[in-house]
Amino acid sequence: MAGKGNKEEKISKRRLRSSYITTIVSLSLVLFLLGLIGLLILNTKKLSDYVKENIGFSVIVEDNIKEVDLIRLKKNLDASRFVKSTEHITKEKAAETLQKDLGEDFIDFLGYNPLPVSIDVRLKAPYANPDSIEVIKKELSTNKEIKELFYQPSIIDLVNKNVNRISIIILLFSALLFLISTALINNTIRLSVYSKRFTIKTMQLVGATRNFVRKPFLLTGILQGIISAIIAMMLLSGIIYIAQKEMVEIISFRDIEILGALFGIVLVIGIIITFTSTYFAVNRYLKLKSDSLYY
Repeated sequence: MAGKGNKEEKISKRRLRSSYITTIVSLSLVLFLLGLIGLLILNTKKLSDYVKENIGFSVIVEDNIKEVDLIRLKKNLDASRFVKSTEHITKEKAAETLQKDLGEDFIDFLGYNPLPVSIDVRLKAPYANPDSIEVIKKELSTNKEIKELFYQPSIIDLVNKNVNRISIIILLFSALLFLISTALINNTIRLSVYSKRFTIKTMQLVGATRNFVRKPFLLTGILQGIISAIIAMMLLSGIIYIAQKEMVEIISFRDIEILGALFGIVLVIGIIITFTSTYFAVNRYLKLKSDSLYY
């Protein structure tokens, strides 16, 4: 009989351990997904600015401009309030780019390189809109060294509209995912508590108060929330490490405030959801009559 009792105890412990692992894994994955969405939300402005700062225009300079004047013009543009960065495009570089786009050597066909020397200008995010560019265009048109300023208003307008639209979609998707995630976590914890419903009722029958019965479950729930949050943070750190190689201007470990806020939110959400779900799940079985535990 003792052997049978030990065997049942081992099976019970194995099931309990399996329940804990399942709960923690489920919580970790959900918190990880919430963390990814949080990362997008916290970086929405950076993402928006990054897209907008890839918008710009080409400054076509006069054919007879001197090298020293070209260098001075570029430095003046770099110092302008609206410029993020500039790049000097030589005739040879412009020809090379166009040849790649066309897939053929147009210089051999024409016998000369018709492309002008230019300076590609990337704007700061607040100025990356058609109205601001028109003001900049008027301002630069007074410079005699500048022949023409070229940009595509339709593309700039489209980018701005899409950035705003994507921001709204991200927020709506985040709210939906949060609700779904909360429901999943709640169901996982309820299943975990369900497996111990007889233990809860036994403790209550021998005289334990509701607070006494709830306490170990709540502490376990908080611990599960913390462990799950730590695992989710580790996964998020891995994603950020990989992503910053491609998008260092947007996501970086140097953004201590953003990462601190993100990890803090993940931890708090993990604790609040597990605590709340555990509290209501245990309360449910505390209120049930003994006969109802079998259904």
